[in-house]
Amino acid sequence: MRNLSKSKIISYRQCPKRLWLEIHRPELKDDSASEAVFAIGNQVGDKAQEVYNTDGTGALIDINEIGWPEAFARTEQLLCEGKSIIFEAAMRAKGALALADVMIPVPDDNGDKGLQWDMIEVKSAAGVKDYHRDDIAVQSFIATASGVSLSSVSLAHIDTSFVYQGDGDYSGLFHCADLTEEAMSRHDEVEQWLTGAHEIVARDQEPDICTGGHCSSPFACPFIAHCQSQEPQPEFPISCLPNFRKKAELIEDGITELRDVPKSMLNSTQVMVQENTLAGTTYFDAKGAAAELARETVDGAPHYFLDFETSNSAIPIWKGTRPFQQVPFQFSLHTMHPDGTLDQETFLDLSGNDPRRDFAEALVKVCGDTGPVFVYNASFEKTVIRREAIAFPDLADELSAIVERVVDLLPIARNYYYHPSQNGSWSIKYVLPAICPDLHYSELEGVQDGQMAISAYQEAIKPDTTPARKAEIYSQLDKYCALDTLAMVRLWEFFSGR
Repeated sequence: MRNLSKSKIISYRQCPKRLWLEIHRPELKDDSASEAVFAIGNQVGDKAQEVYNTDGTGALIDINEIGWPEAFARTEQLLCEGKSIIFEAAMRAKGALALADVMIPVPDDNGDKGLQWDMIEVKSAAGVKDYHRDDIAVQSFIATASGVSLSSVSLAHIDTSFVYQGDGDYSGLFHCADLTEEAMSRHDEVEQWLTGAHEIVARDQEPDICTGGHCSSPFACPFIAHCQSQEPQPEFPISCLPNFRKKAELIEDGITELRDVPKSMLNSTQVMVQENTLAGTTYFDAKGAAAELARETVDGAPHYFLDFETSNSAIPIWKGTRPFQQVPFQFSLHTMHPDGTLDQETFLDLSGNDPRRDFAEALVKVCGDTGPVFVYNASFEKTVIRREAIAFPDLADELSAIVERVVDLLPIARNYYYHPSQNGSWSIKYVLPAICPDLHYSELEGVQDGQMAISAYQEAIKPDTTPARKAEIYSQLDKYCALDTLAMVRLWEFFSGR
């Protein structure tokens, strides 16, 4: 009987068809979206090993180095000895296998190392999620079924209140949630999952399961394109309705076409989207958009168009920063002067040093004293600037003044414009192609969206990144951020009637 990994059992929990495809048709998987997630998980796992290896004697079972047979044998030896912390302990039982992130031997009443263990699963999230509970139930089941006596079962997640002091000490980075009672009480349930999973794997044909809400919960399924190709797709899917909370309910009732959704279920924006999508027409209140933007004009002052890029690492690397804090490392600013001329200034720091101070000083320098500062989705930029003001009190007045001048183009687009190609979204990545088809993010090399920008930046600041690669990343980031602000210029011109 095949041993199913913990991740395969969790895949079965999401959708039996996903498990079957992972085993029998892995070539159909689209892994592009999961690569960054795996990288973050590995980074957090490595840091957890540093944090929990308190006496430096911890033993790491490196499956990639020694292979599964040796990993099982080495784990069994260390568990029998009960003398050291074990990282990535390899365990198998009843047709399942798993790697336990941290196994800590528990002293007995005499202070000796006993044969009970505290098992800790490490996650890169900021709290305990529902699917984590399934994960740790499976993990503890495999451990106990393989003969390991567990004293406790915990989940270690990132503590967002942790502030790094720049001294290499990450001892407060993780918060442990004790899930012992819950995890141990679900072992009968886990055994049923395992039986069902093996039955699915044994099938010759993939299960006949339709797509639905489970395809994106708790994870985006990498086989969604394959599954959708097997089903008739609606001409106008109800997924294009923005902020529509009854999609799953309608799909369960067999309603997938936008034309079949009663208007009585929709708000005014959703009705507008429905009518224009079905008619293939564009909604544009040109007078309303131009009038609203005209109120933001300051006579004789430039118009500024600003966009940021930030990094939000789970593990803070600069003194005074927290996990997942948005740390700005780049901006692009296009300036339209009163005579109509346009120029651009940029800031991009790939040195690996804390970029926040230099970023703040550069931003104050280029934004001038008056004139609107246009952004797209202002809450993000405002939050970042306000945090910069708190971090650098001597620049607080100038930074706060910039915040007061910020004008958000997103509400202009949302209130006055819609094209069916937007598919219910007012993200600039959807609005721009509709209004300015000559500008394409897809034509950029390397970096085409915000997540790719974060990944590129984090690669660039690694000590082992070559100068040539760093220069390549610099060029890619520079072009990406510049397109964001040029896009805002073009949108402003369109909405202003220029």
